[in-house]
Amino acid sequence: MAKENKKLFDMFPPVTTEEWMAKINADLKGADFSKKLVWRTNEGFEVKPFYRREDIKDLPAINTLPGEFPYLRGTRDNNDWLIRQEVIGETAGKMNEHALEIIGKGVQALGIALNGDLNPEDLKTILKGVDLKKVEVNVSSCPRKSVEVARVLVDLVKEAGAEKEFKGSVDFNPFRALLVKGKEFPADLVKTAVELFEVVKPVAGLRCFPVNSFMLNNCGAYIYQELGYALAWGSEWLNLLTDAGLQACDVAKRIKFNMGISSNYFMEIAKFRAARMLWAEIVKAYGTNPDNCDCCKMAVNATTSRFNMTIYDAHVNLLRSMTESMSAALAGVDSIETLPFDLPYKKPDDFSERIARNQQVLLRDESHLDKVVDPAGGSYYVEVLTASIAKEAWKLFTEIEDKGGFYALLKKGEVQGKINESGVKRHVDVARRKEILLGTNQYPNVNETALNKIETTGCCCGCGNAEPENGSVEYLNFDRAASQFEQLRLDTERSGKRPKVFMLTIGNLAMRLARAQFSGNFFGCAGYEIIDNIGFETVKEGVDAAVEKGADVVVLCSSDDEYAQYAPEAFKELDGRAIFVVAGAPACMDELKAQGIENFIHVKVNVLDTLIDFNAKLLK
Repeated sequence: MAKENKKLFDMFPPVTTEEWMAKINADLKGADFSKKLVWRTNEGFEVKPFYRREDIKDLPAINTLPGEFPYLRGTRDNNDWLIRQEVIGETAGKMNEHALEIIGKGVQALGIALNGDLNPEDLKTILKGVDLKKVEVNVSSCPRKSVEVARVLVDLVKEAGAEKEFKGSVDFNPFRALLVKGKEFPADLVKTAVELFEVVKPVAGLRCFPVNSFMLNNCGAYIYQELGYALAWGSEWLNLLTDAGLQACDVAKRIKFNMGISSNYFMEIAKFRAARMLWAEIVKAYGTNPDNCDCCKMAVNATTSRFNMTIYDAHVNLLRSMTESMSAALAGVDSIETLPFDLPYKKPDDFSERIARNQQVLLRDESHLDKVVDPAGGSYYVEVLTASIAKEAWKLFTEIEDKGGFYALLKKGEVQGKINESGVKRHVDVARRKEILLGTNQYPNVNETALNKIETTGCCCGCGNAEPENGSVEYLNFDRAASQFEQLRLDTERSGKRPKVFMLTIGNLAMRLARAQFSGNFFGCAGYEIIDNIGFETVKEGVDAAVEKGADVVVLCSSDDEYAQYAPEAFKELDGRAIFVVAGAPACMDELKAQGIENFIHVKVNVLDTLIDFNAKLLK
């Protein structure tokens, strides 16, 4: 008997988009689909709740393979990225010990910062015993030292006979001074860049023109901004050096993109995919031939974000950096640096460094994310996100080019101003809890202290790592998203006082419990002591208990319908012995305010500003 040939799931009839929408609208019962289910991103486009094959059929490069121009799906036919880590140590000798140690523990790419008293010749000591055929080396220094750093590194590569195998970079970043201090690079930028290009020629895998957009990421740039400015930054290198007589293809092979990774998981996957595609088109536009050369391939190192790292509940930083590293790995970047979780408040120790390394080891060797190239390829959602981010980033890129290019806008302070503007918006979103930092502005550990964590670190090598100085134009603000909440809570600690917040829970069981939890999270963000309660039979019983506990703040937690009765009664009974607060925004709010009740907390208030006001009253 012949086997019956049936298609998988042929018992399910196809469903059209119109049928899906009809079902969704029926379930919404008259509610507006666009308002209820469509998400408006910070990147300027909308995200629908579902996508279908028809949404991606006309997208560019959708049918290309990994390794094929324009490299939407990756620049190679594997997904084996390099684990990168910063080499630390007070002397060149200590840095060498650290470098050899971490290489032995799985690190494949080194980041070396020649700051302070270190000079280019110290590279010989730092890299002693390092196999330059196998280990990628990336060196940063004051831009004025870059040419000499490159000379020393090239000599070391030649001595090792690794001219063909070596991969690495010299971080010549003359734009840093404008970004960090608002000051111009104090030398002939193009002349230095051309000299550097000539020095690195003998080593094909040595890149020397960085695009350090991770700096923008660390200031709170939105994803489309980081990508748009990164493309303009890379294009600026091509413009400057081709005008100086170099070939575009040769210059492109020396450009290294060092990008950040935010915690917006799918959007970051889409960003890196879009970045490769757009960069390939830019390089091709300079007359290069992608069929005969690899110059259109973007080289990308991705570093987890500092912007969303926190001092309080710092182990949550591990969750953030893990999802960020995973985004970059799935997106097919060339190397990843996962920052240690304790970086915001101290120099990383052996434990935090080991955990940072092992986060990537887990992704690669246990989760096997290196085994599949571009696993997001073909996903309706990710493909649409990729195209949408590409569109917004390209729009920004063309605007920059029309205004004279990246360098011209840097000198006017426009790039810095736009990024700082986004940083301010994101700080406001954090203050209003529109953007959540777990453990900082939501669900804080109210008993944690952090004064003992704070250390002052800095750099005095003149390369822009020190405290910013007033320059001729605006410079970047590197305040982390949590910095204002952390300052608020540190002020509480420094005062030597710890205000007590008493939950006067009464009435409707569900509402009083929900509002007590909300209020505990709210005031816990300032480090106050939270005194929760199951419930009271009468207002007087609750007020008496609050006074007995020595409460500084009494929060009435009940239902909106009951506030008209309970709030005036509690306010009168308390009689100014503590600050009185109503949890919620009841319809009778205006009536309550007319009776002298001033403080209401609810989801629409600015949490940070409200708590700053409370600190001013309570920490006198």
